[in-house]
Amino acid sequence: MIKEDYLLDPNKLVQYLKKPSKEFTKQDLVKYIVENEIKMINFRYVAQDGKLKTLNFIISGMDHLDNILSTGERVDGSSLFTFIGAGSSDLYLIPRFKTAFLNPFSEVPSLDILCSFYSAEGKPLESAPEYILKKANHSFRKSTGLVFKAMGELEFYIKSPNHSLYPDVDQKGYQSSQPFTKWEALRKEAMVLIAQCGGKIKYGHSEVGTFSIADDGFEQHEIEFLPVEVEDAVDQLIIAKWIVRMLGAREGALVSWAPKITVGKAGSGLHIHMMVEKDGKNVCVENGKLSDTAKKMIAGIMGMSGALTAFGNTIPTSYLRLVPHQEAPTYVCWGDRNRSVLVRVPLGWVGAKDMIKDLNPLEPADSRDFSSKQTFEFRVADGSADIYLLLAGLIVASQRGLEKENSLQIADDLYADVDIFTPQYKEKLETLDQLPTCCWESADSLLENREVFENNGVFPKGTLDAIVKNLKSYEDNGLNDRILGHVDKIMEIVDQFIHCM
Repeated sequence: MIKEDYLLDPNKLVQYLKKPSKEFTKQDLVKYIVENEIKMINFRYVAQDGKLKTLNFIISGMDHLDNILSTGERVDGSSLFTFIGAGSSDLYLIPRFKTAFLNPFSEVPSLDILCSFYSAEGKPLESAPEYILKKANHSFRKSTGLVFKAMGELEFYIKSPNHSLYPDVDQKGYQSSQPFTKWEALRKEAMVLIAQCGGKIKYGHSEVGTFSIADDGFEQHEIEFLPVEVEDAVDQLIIAKWIVRMLGAREGALVSWAPKITVGKAGSGLHIHMMVEKDGKNVCVENGKLSDTAKKMIAGIMGMSGALTAFGNTIPTSYLRLVPHQEAPTYVCWGDRNRSVLVRVPLGWVGAKDMIKDLNPLEPADSRDFSSKQTFEFRVADGSADIYLLLAGLIVASQRGLEKENSLQIADDLYADVDIFTPQYKEKLETLDQLPTCCWESADSLLENREVFENNGVFPKGTLDAIVKNLKSYEDNGLNDRILGHVDKIMEIVDQFIHCM
């Protein structure tokens, strides 16, 4: 990093230590703690329920500080994971120094650090979501020599009493500005704090969903991130969700990532953009077009898409969102700039040049190649996702696509160049597989494909068994048909899952 990078980086530790976070050492953190009079360390971690948890330490001296950072601490694994019994439940919680950030909410100056789980034998906990992602990433890189990068689009609703003098139009909230959106200031504050905590943000805006019920107003917002290495991509989403919820709680407003929060209104997804690099170059683009590498990965995701819902669409209301004509996928296909498909290749900067000069004639011509910004987008998942397992699953599916001999043919067969619900596409639509329509079917898809996820020891058998058991426990087979037209029954289910993950 050059000097200007340190000055522009919002992360206060990066500014102070003048090095990128991936180079943080224990001594760096001690230096920052001592010289900035930090009083508390918080170990942060994610267990089975997907929410960020906390273990607090008051620093009592240098020896104590060194002990915390050198050895971690014990936690009760049986209270965190259903697959760990109480008879032998102790786990180690070990801090990952590169994730350290200054807590933006604590009145006591506090440094927070994300942690990983280790077993009593001092080995990474095989079933920990964070470690499953790590294993998937390692397997992918070893097999392909490529670096997997990702970023998420974090969509959410904010609910609060409706006192707006400038009500927005129902379901027309896309990129509205104040005063026609009430919660823009909260979203902007969240973006600042997420960036200070290490998140790499692309942009934020209000989303389509806006409506009122009685005295309550609902606004949908989105914060989209920049592609970073996949393990970092999940960490920044986890921290972002915590920050947005904290700000909502401060304002007395409900924040929800739930895939569906009422009938007939836009749902919230968790769209995941992916790209792969070789020697720092995006290999999803070749000669100005989507590369064979990207197409093979897309084919792999197509083949595993039903099973991937077990990680990305984990509650009954997930399948109230995955219905036709709602800009949410229902059929297994992909396409360019097409929002009705499972994987979308968004508009990139391929072939579009000198637009800045066209509007700003004083600017010189810019010959740089910006096609490296090209990604492809998985549009199925929602806010109920176990983000670690979802990204691990996408990596496994992508690797499978790169390894299968007929992946390019599969990609060609499943390409959809128009809205798949247009009349001229009717014949093609009848040949496409459909996504699961409930948690029960999602569990069945996972069972049918479990060997792929268990390959190379990435997903432990017990983890998949626990996921299947949980999905089946909802007994929601045929639920959509049973509640169709019954708004009161739909809202009972919506309210039950409003606080997913």
